[in-house]
Amino acid sequence: MFSIPAGHRELRLDLFRGLALWLIFIDHVSPDVLAWLTIRNYGFSDAAEIFIFISGFTAALVYGRTMFEGGFVIGSARILRRAWQIYCAHILLFCVLIAEVALVTRLTGTPFYMKEMEVTEFFGNPGPAMIQTLLLRFRPLNMDILPLYVVLMLALPLVLLLAKWWTALPLILSVALYALTLRYDLHLSAYPAGFWSFNPFAWQLLFVFGAWCALGGSKRLSPLMNLRAVFWAAIGYLLACFFVTLTWHFPQLEQFMPSWLFRFIYPIDKTDLDILRFVHFLALAIVALRFVPNGWRGLESPWVQPLILCGQYSLQIFSLGVALSFTGYALLMETSAGLAVHVAVGVIGILITCGVALLFTWYQRALGAAARRHGPAAVHSA
Repeated sequence: MFSIPAGHRELRLDLFRGLALWLIFIDHVSPDVLAWLTIRNYGFSDAAEIFIFISGFTAALVYGRTMFEGGFVIGSARILRRAWQIYCAHILLFCVLIAEVALVTRLTGTPFYMKEMEVTEFFGNPGPAMIQTLLLRFRPLNMDILPLYVVLMLALPLVLLLAKWWTALPLILSVALYALTLRYDLHLSAYPAGFWSFNPFAWQLLFVFGAWCALGGSKRLSPLMNLRAVFWAAIGYLLACFFVTLTWHFPQLEQFMPSWLFRFIYPIDKTDLDILRFVHFLALAIVALRFVPNGWRGLESPWVQPLILCGQYSLQIFSLGVALSFTGYALLMETSAGLAVHVAVGVIGILITCGVALLFTWYQRALGAAARRHGPAAVHSA
């Protein structure tokens, strides 16, 4: 059932997830300058789609085998443990970010950053806001992905159980739920007002699609994706999306677009994962896999190792990136920095994440070496 053999790590997943984490950090730290280096200004989808798809793929890959071989209870327990880890990381990140905002606000003497990070409610009424934070209903700006990830992981046992009966069943039900979400406006409310920025009822489609690919769907799609016509259709769609995004930055180009096309494609909604965003992600995946095929020797290059290492510790690196992005953003705002400083802040932030990923890698290897020398019991008792 699995498209990747047991004991084999698909480094392409780590590579693209690490890339997504870098892109997310850049979009957060300098949305007005460095974001021109990311994909969100050149098409409909962005790094969020990459992250959620790979999260679904790897989750099914890691926990699916346990579910199918060890039973539903054991598999569900492991999944719930991971969901708890993500939840704890979110709460810790919230506390760190609130502390950062409080410190910068005190140093600058202006409430700008509280408003910018959407945490004014917390500083004005911290008790209820903290309760809503624990319920995942209150989040500062840029802290929407982990709550979505928690909800999707909590649904994973059901997805895998349905897949055990018939691999395509969870994907069929996921498409149905997506259609119902768009038809009846299903959503989760946020505090103090509004809705989740990433609607779980819609974004589950990408997560489940990733899980389906891990459970054998990628093999079924391979003959189709390898067709030359499909590849060039993906290229054509990416170019069309690129032209549309150019009209956002250069309104004079809108005259070259027919009015009926405007009515057809807009609004391209991120909250509910507009189908055009989903298709754009698929087109990117088709092109990327053509240039980075299975067994690509470039994965052994030292130049891509930082990306792979960051992708292997995605939860830690994502959390660190969000915390660093606010620090960098505040620094850029307070210094009225030019392009060189924007680039420097972005590069330094990425280097820090790479250093932390390297530290985690060293620690895991040290634990493994200790286990081989003294046995697992000695390591666990340390």
